[in-house]
Amino acid sequence: MKYFLIIFLFFSLSLKATTIHVGKKYAIKSVKRGISLAKVGDTVIVHSGWYKEGNIIIDKKIVFLGKDLPVLDGEKKHEVLSIHADSVVVDGFKVIRSAYATITDPCGIKVYNKSHVLIQNNVLDDNFFGIYLQNSQNCIIKNNTLKAYGKEEQKLGNGIHCWKSKDILIIANRIEGHRDGIYFEFVTNSVIWRNIANNNIRYGLHFMFSNDDAYITNVFKNNGAGVAVMFTKNVKMFNNYFEENWGDSAYGLLLKEISDSYIFNNRFAQNTSGIYMEGTSRIKVEKNVFKSNGWGMKIQASCMDNEIVNNNFLKNTFDISTNGSLVLNTFNANYWDKYEGYDLNKDGMGDVPYHPLSLFAVLTENTPSAMLLYRSFMITLLDKSEKVLPSITPDNFIDNKPLMKSLPL
Repeated sequence: MKYFLIIFLFFSLSLKATTIHVGKKYAIKSVKRGISLAKVGDTVIVHSGWYKEGNIIIDKKIVFLGKDLPVLDGEKKHEVLSIHADSVVVDGFKVIRSAYATITDPCGIKVYNKSHVLIQNNVLDDNFFGIYLQNSQNCIIKNNTLKAYGKEEQKLGNGIHCWKSKDILIIANRIEGHRDGIYFEFVTNSVIWRNIANNNIRYGLHFMFSNDDAYITNVFKNNGAGVAVMFTKNVKMFNNYFEENWGDSAYGLLLKEISDSYIFNNRFAQNTSGIYMEGTSRIKVEKNVFKSNGWGMKIQASCMDNEIVNNNFLKNTFDISTNGSLVLNTFNANYWDKYEGYDLNKDGMGDVPYHPLSLFAVLTENTPSAMLLYRSFMITLLDKSEKVLPSITPDNFIDNKPLMKSLPL
């Protein structure tokens, strides 16, 4: 009897829900008017057109649908769409030209302290911040395209910005031209999956104080730097592409003061540095490809108890670099294309340990202008000598079981 009552109530609520149409061909011409007439559970369909109605507020649970990509225009004066209710759906709009303000952070779409909001299939163009979740939970941001056009970091907000939130899903969005493509601060138990962040001014993805998160199968290409993970623990980083992040202080992946995390099956190609690690501990770096970077990895002396295992290092100018002599990290069973050892017992591992830290890498870390001597005969001779009789490079900076063949990653 109890279950029949639940089903009856569900269908009763469904029958009461109505659909409100907004557009030039309909009785209701205003988006705000359509929302004001809607009751909890209703659907508001906005048909194609250009709507300049200032700040549009959704303060009740509704489904807010755009048909043929109607434009909501903030005219550079207003936050465009503000959500102040749980369980709202925003689907199918072009949201453009939000205001610019450094204190209030106006957005294309902003969610204020709510849960179970779904934002999908929208185009956000020329906004200060694109989509912003403030103190929210159990929200999904999916299949949106976000683009901004500023040239200076101070005049741009982030594409997708999440603050003090949890259980968030960021799926299959494309973000370009913002300050950071995706930004997490105090965000926990959330997943970033299948997004493309390219040509952003600072980072494709930026973590601050955000624990127990994962980002999987994303592309971070041609940003100021690919990804920065800072002051964070328990982050899983799987199957991502970090490509063409070039510049004096650019990295595919920057790790600063993080711990107990796992970097697995990623590709780092054509970055100034594939991974830059500072103050990290208990990080496992496994089955990644480092190819054609300036530095494959920069591991500062402040790092400890990190394990680098079963990775491919291919065509990097320098595979590894560090700024100290104390080695508290382990290298094991990696493939190094610069390795010139042999394998007499045919077990697939070199019989001679490999020292991945070259003399020239140490010299350029301390004296960057030494790069002028790169590829000179004297430097090549010194590097060869250092590998035979290490004197300047730490003798325990070593891979005892280097692979003879690259891993099929």
